[in-house]
Amino acid sequence: MTTPIAAEAEAAPIQACTISRDVQEFDLLIEDMEAILGEKWGDLGFDEALPFLAQPEAADLEFVAMAIDAQDEEEVGRLGVIIAGAKERGVKVILIAEDVTPASLHQLLRQGADEFVPYPLPEGELQAAIDRLRRSAVAAPAAVSQSEAVALQGDGDGVLIALQGIAGGAGATTMAVNLAYELAQPVSKNAKPPRVCLMDFGLQFGSVATYLDLPRRESVLELLSDIDAMDGESFAQALVSFEDKMQVLTSPADILPLDMVGPVEVQKLLDVAREHFDFVVVDMPSTIVQWTETVLNEAQLYFAVVEMDMRSAQNVQRLKRALLGEDLPFDKLRFMLNRAPKFTDLQGKSRVKRMAEGLGIALDLQLPDGGKVVLQACDHGLPLASHAPKNPLRKELTKLAASLHAIGASDAEAA
Repeated sequence: MTTPIAAEAEAAPIQACTISRDVQEFDLLIEDMEAILGEKWGDLGFDEALPFLAQPEAADLEFVAMAIDAQDEEEVGRLGVIIAGAKERGVKVILIAEDVTPASLHQLLRQGADEFVPYPLPEGELQAAIDRLRRSAVAAPAAVSQSEAVALQGDGDGVLIALQGIAGGAGATTMAVNLAYELAQPVSKNAKPPRVCLMDFGLQFGSVATYLDLPRRESVLELLSDIDAMDGESFAQALVSFEDKMQVLTSPADILPLDMVGPVEVQKLLDVAREHFDFVVVDMPSTIVQWTETVLNEAQLYFAVVEMDMRSAQNVQRLKRALLGEDLPFDKLRFMLNRAPKFTDLQGKSRVKRMAEGLGIALDLQLPDGGKVVLQACDHGLPLASHAPKNPLRKELTKLAASLHAIGASDAEAA
């Protein structure tokens, strides 16, 4: 129902509201709100939102659904104020957007929107977003004891896997997030799931937290500021659990200098993580820093993610000269070609072969282009396994994870 707020308040407490320029432009949203909430919701314009949130009638609000399209982008600052006002009053915010630029979406999410759902609404997606909000509300009181769930027994020597993008936008973080999630799946139906830790070493612009819709804890900065005093317990307190399947060390909330940590500190971080987990996946910054050598030497697998373009080719040449000049193991890099040509694209396959031969590298890992749905999954804060399980990129990452499970099993037997 979209009757006025005041009239609805007399009949029953308002559980949720839509906020939009004109809700009639979002007919699918109206249908879903009525199906989910019946008459326990109302509609607000942008001018009405903040005044209503300050009224007693808003005390029972569980969430608001802000619906916007391209026409509303000029008012993104004003919309951010509305989102911040809702958050101040403890009201969750679901952002529903149609044809809105990524920059505007990012700005509104930074203002505090809890969920993002594209419009037209996918079947059942609004209900799923509401369910996630309710689960997070239930889980919030237990956040203090999160370290107890994360601090696993230190009885292992986990497989360390690093991924680094050779050029901006090559997709290294996407690969790291989705590979870690696939590694966290049990090998068989009755098998115990592997313990997986995903670490975002992009201290300045790391986006693992964004791609999994996770909070950035202040304890991450505390941990990085005093790694010498770190132990298993303090390391666990900085981790965030994703779906109870894997643990994540996000990048800090603020931009930090890349030299805030050195090789010794990074070595200790890796040692503690490998002690507590079966697989440790590290998302590296694209910049080469002092501790890049540390991760390169420690990793069982170091994937360099490239694309079929001149940027990647030139940067591979630069990286090759730098590593060989410092007598570092360039041969240890395994090059992963993202958005590789299809099997039937013979011309594209020929270009791949010429690129590999010209650079003197092997491009034996060639992953298909997953299309726009990959970017959508990242914007939703979901791995491909949840958002688009049949995506061709996800299928290849599942195969890669299976082969890495075999490496982990062989290492365990050798130990």
